[in-house]
Amino acid sequence: MPGMSVSAGKRVVAPIGLAGWVAPAARLVVCAAVPWYLCLWWFGTSTAPVAAALPSVLILRDDVFAAPRPALQRLLGVVVGVVLGVTVLHWLPAVPASFLVVLVCGCAGMYLLRHEGAPNQQVLITAVMIYATPTPGYPLARLVESAIGIAVVTLLGPLLWPPNPYREAAGGLEAYRTGLRARLEQIAAGAASGRTVPTRPDPFALWHRPHELLVTLERRTGRTVLLPPRRPPAADTLRPRLRLAARTAPALLLLARELEVRELEVREGKVGDPAADPAAAPDPPDGAVPALAPVVEATARALDAALGGEDCAAPLRLARDLAAEHRAARPGRRDAVLRAGLDLTHEALTEHLAPPTA
Repeated sequence: MPGMSVSAGKRVVAPIGLAGWVAPAARLVVCAAVPWYLCLWWFGTSTAPVAAALPSVLILRDDVFAAPRPALQRLLGVVVGVVLGVTVLHWLPAVPASFLVVLVCGCAGMYLLRHEGAPNQQVLITAVMIYATPTPGYPLARLVESAIGIAVVTLLGPLLWPPNPYREAAGGLEAYRTGLRARLEQIAAGAASGRTVPTRPDPFALWHRPHELLVTLERRTGRTVLLPPRRPPAADTLRPRLRLAARTAPALLLLARELEVRELEVREGKVGDPAADPAAAPDPPDGAVPALAPVVEATARALDAALGGEDCAAPLRLARDLAAEHRAARPGRRDAVLRAGLDLTHEALTEHLAPPTA
């Protein structure tokens, strides 16, 4: 698809046009310039208030709607770092051993204030800066500058050219749909030829992407610091399609992993051995896998149509009929596990087609 890059080994992302990077760049410039000049006016000095401009660079590089959380974490790290640096300067002499105390305590505070496994590096950075600049008034100035910069990013950032969460989620879903189509074509072709293991490792990011898109959309359309809740389009079909993608992704991942296990067993000569598994398919090396290829192809067509907002009833009926034939010909437990991912996908598609109950 033009304007969209999808790779089997890379994260699936939505296309980014000219407006996609101009708005974030302009937002960053404004959120860095406002606290910079505000601090110059506040303190009446020509000292460069770098600490006031840094939050815009470090916080706005991610989701602008999630800026308050990292902003508060950064402010907490600055406060702890200032207290640590001032305490060491006040109670310990300026010797190499005192700098070692700053490093050890700064590292401890950095990991004690970690969030979601990520350490709060601002504790150590601020403590070292305070220790290295024993100038009267500098700790207070750095604390005030950081607070002003963080306040500007938190309050002003989401108001400046906020992205349209529905448009971005739709673009991400379309990119996932393209990547999923390519992956299922690869699975079907591999199953038909008996070579089910892909040449490159199966990317977990592809299967996790629908969940990320759905969670991001729910967070962005909720109430933020100053913005009211976002209203969905008149006919909101995006959320049902995202939920369908999020439901079917684990099932299809199960299918891909089971096919990889089958291929490894074929290589090791363990498939088709009645002594090892009486329920295994008797036709060597594993006739259930090539026979599953048409089911995968029909399921891929039905899911692709559903994710695109199209009618998937006809391809879904074909996929379920082919799955029923495969089940009748190979009722063993191992083959039931092989079909489990596709059966779960069919159930999700059936519920997606069903009209909502009152």
